[in-house]
Parts: sequence; structure tokens; C-alpha cells
Amino acid sequence: MEVLDTNMINIIISKSLKKGTSYTDYRALVSNLVKNESTTGNEKTEAMANYTMLNDRRMKRWDKTVKISETLKNEIKKFDKKVTLLVITESWCGDAAHIMPVINKVAELTPNINYKIVLRDENDELMSQFLTNGGKSIPKLIMIDEETKKVVNTFGPRPNAATKMVNDYKTEHGTITPEFKEDLQHWYNKDKGQSTLEDLVQLLK
Repeated sequence: MEVLDTNMINIIISKSLKKGTSYTDYRALVSNLVKNESTTGNEKTEAMANYTMLNDRRMKRWDKTVKISETLKNEIKKFDKKVTLLVITESWCGDAAHIMPVINKVAELTPNINYKIVLRDENDELMSQFLTNGGKSIPKLIMIDEETKKVVNTFGPRPNAATKMVNDYKTEHGTITPEFKEDLQHWYNKDKGQSTLEDLVQLLK
């Protein structure tokens, strides 16, 4: 992969931001895809459409049930820099369905956060600059200072606690199994977005 200089990366980000959508519009897109038994991304298979349907349900649930403690709310409201949180995703991504509603809850608490979403397969140039261990893992959050237009931090594709689970499992078993993926979904359900919230608050610091 070609490593570009800061100016080129800023140009790529700027191009992608022009295609960026709000969380509300993204949710409407996913709901519409479900009605049409379709999905985002280059791979329009029945399996991917099914994942999109599952994720639409997950996001609906988290939109209603994610709770932020008063302590974390105060931390978020104290954030006084203007940033854009640009998230690269696809509708079929299981991790994204658990994380994106949490990012939205954080963004709703302060006018200083502008939350934008772009699709991975439509923004390959952008994705290629923000790989995880050489892979195009999503969701990937890019935090951009609105004044300087510089990337100040990144997050993803999972909260730290889930990343540790994945890495530990890979070390022990060599690969991720369908059974582990199911265990990870149970972990997200039990965690109720709290690990993601804590990581996001650290990001803002």
C-alpha cells in the first residue's frame, strides 16, 4: 500500500466527506435496503442482505436502549474542540451495528461533534489509508480537527475490550470461528455499548 503524505490524505478525506451522510440518513438507507432485501457493498449476496437485516434490528434496539451515565455525559459536554467523526462502514458489518448507534448518542450531546458516515467499498482510497493490521476492517472512525483539517485520532474496528477478546482467541485457535463470532455478539449485548462509550470518551480527551 502506498503511504501518502498528510496533504494527500487530507484531499482524500475531503473528497469522502462530500459523499458523507448523517446517521439519520444512514439509518433510513439501511431500512430501505432491508425492504428491498439488499445490502451496501460490492458483494450483493443473500447472506450479506441477511446480515443487513439483522443489523437494522440491532441498530433499532441500540438507538432506543443505549444509556450514558451522568459522569460520561459531563465528560462529553466538556469537549470544546470542533471535530468531525468520519466513520467508514457497510450495512452488513456486525461490529458496526453495535458501535454506530453509540457514536450517535455521543454526537447528540455536543454541537462540537459532526458525525458523518461513508461506505467502505465506495471509498477505497480512504479505506486504504486507515487499515487495521493491513486489513480493511470496519467500522473505522477517523477523528478530524475541523480547524486544522488534520486527523487527530482513530478508533475501531472494535472497542478495546472486544479487540482483546478477538486477539486472545486468534492466538489460541489461529482463526476466528462462527462460534466465536456468536460469542462476540453476546458480549456486545451484555456490554450494552459501555466499552465503546468509554473508548470514545478517551478519544475526545
